[in-house]
Amino acid sequence: MTGIDSVTTAAVTAALDAASLRQQAIATNIAHASVAGRAAERVRFEAAWTAARDGTAGPSMALASRTEPLLDADGRPVAIQLDREVAALAENTLHYQTLVRGLTRHLGLLASAASEGKR
Repeated sequence: MTGIDSVTTAAVTAALDAASLRQQAIATNIAHASVAGRAAERVRFEAAWTAARDGTAGPSMALASRTEPLLDADGRPVAIQLDREVAALAENTLHYQTLVRGLTRHLGLLASAASEGKR
């Protein structure tokens, strides 16, 4: 692919990879919610996006190294709170679904252009 299509597809693919990694981190937090002293993990999306965009690593490789413990204002690890994790899971699911719908629409437009609007 060339031009705007490759840029759009690459950007949405990187965002989908980030949402997938975020989902994995949240699922890990939920699985370890009953472990005393376990800190919640989060994905540093901005750093992951920059690495993926700059091509310093493939999107999955760039994202995989961007999880870190969630810290409070004093720099102490934040314990896992199940209600927050479930809310984060729901929010991330909506984000992922929106990205998939956008990619589907984008690919549909490309298919329509390729067939000159004919079905």
